[in-house]
Amino acid sequence: MRIQNIIIIGITLFVWSCKDQNPKETEIKALAEGQESNRNIEKIKVLNFGAFHMGSTTDAHTTEFDQHKKENQLRLHEIVKKIALFKPTVIVLEKLPENNEKLQAQYKKYIKNPNMSFKNPSEVELLAFELGRLSKTERIYGIDHKMSYNYMIAKDIENSIDSSFINNFYMNPMQFYPEVDIDEDTLDLLDKLKLTNEEKYLDFLMTVNADIITHVGTEKGFEGADESAKYYQRNLRMYSNLNRIKLNKDDRVFILLGASHTAFFRDFINRSPKYEMVNTFDYLK
Repeated sequence: MRIQNIIIIGITLFVWSCKDQNPKETEIKALAEGQESNRNIEKIKVLNFGAFHMGSTTDAHTTEFDQHKKENQLRLHEIVKKIALFKPTVIVLEKLPENNEKLQAQYKKYIKNPNMSFKNPSEVELLAFELGRLSKTERIYGIDHKMSYNYMIAKDIENSIDSSFINNFYMNPMQFYPEVDIDEDTLDLLDKLKLTNEEKYLDFLMTVNADIITHVGTEKGFEGADESAKYYQRNLRMYSNLNRIKLNKDDRVFILLGASHTAFFRDFINRSPKYEMVNTFDYLK
């Protein structure tokens, strides 16, 4: 009886062992099949392009550029010819979605008459419209979302978190970013746009526009972090607006935003299961 009991127990343990192994084997097989399936997913190509604002702007950081000067416009159009090799089917801009009909109507007028003049042209009219014309792009959308936030809150409250560091930072932010501490006035237009799209420069813009103010707050408050969160929220809502646009695997999306937004979109798109970001510098040569 004892031998029989041992045999029965042994068989039972073996059966339970098999039960434990089979689901794991099935799970591993399913995971492998899922990975193989993911390799076959065609992501939507995106050229995420950062620009300085070429017209009037409320941004804290501005770049000197006379958008009315014909020479500057011609130089920009030469650069646009390089970007047009991407052949976008969709162009996305830092414009409010509720103004899309007006934006598209203006774009169509430009297509019919590329020599038309604009009272206050910006990167939209000077860069995006010309890119669309060269690429025969039919779809153009705004994805902006306005939210106010106080990025200079360090001046408005008694900072109990890290006042010495934040004061030192604001006295000369570029001391922390020697790689991008370049006099933009000495650069030609192409090199300015290259700088604007450099990884280190985009990191700097994320910090100076949002992350740095997490060093600001009262003794028991999170005033700086809360203001920083508003800027993250604005960019997330802009990204949500992008996701509302009907796209398919054959679309090629050119996104033109102020470079601080480009920095956030770089991170969003890099993690995306839907989009694939192409190298900006393959076109910005």
